[in-house]
Amino acid sequence: MRSNIDIIEFRNRLKDNTKIGSPKLKILWGILSFFFADNSKYFYGKFDNSSFGLITNSNFLLSFYFLKGTYKNTEKSLTVNYSVEPVGKLQIAWIKYFPIIAFIICNSVFYYEAKPPKEIYIIFNVFIIFISIFSRVVIKMQNKKLKTKFNKIFEIIE
Repeated sequence: MRSNIDIIEFRNRLKDNTKIGSPKLKILWGILSFFFADNSKYFYGKFDNSSFGLITNSNFLLSFYFLKGTYKNTEKSLTVNYSVEPVGKLQIAWIKYFPIIAFIICNSVFYYEAKPPKEIYIIFNVFIIFISIFSRVVIKMQNKKLKTKFNKIFEIIE
């Protein structure tokens, strides 16, 4: 992929839009940064003269995707190669499939043990289905938003 900006401007935009720190630590301890946060920058991560590793700088939402790549100056333009990778495949699988597992287990308990009124049964099932759909949409939207924001800030042309 190419960028419309030169390498110096690319590095300046990295500095301006990235809070420096280890993305892996932000993933693990991000909720603790709630008390001493600086959310003025969109990305959180590390970069050097030829590579970068970034996640979204947020205290409230977990980051599910990690953007890492390299950049170099070619004859005519700046070439940027990046990929968006899941932070943890287990974390994404858990978020996608836990509502389904909860649906099956709780409906089994309702059917064989608890015998709740139909209203409670229906409300609970609708809630679990809503959570399942919502979690999948949030994961997809976070991936798309990370790519879009990166492409917009650094003027990436695919």
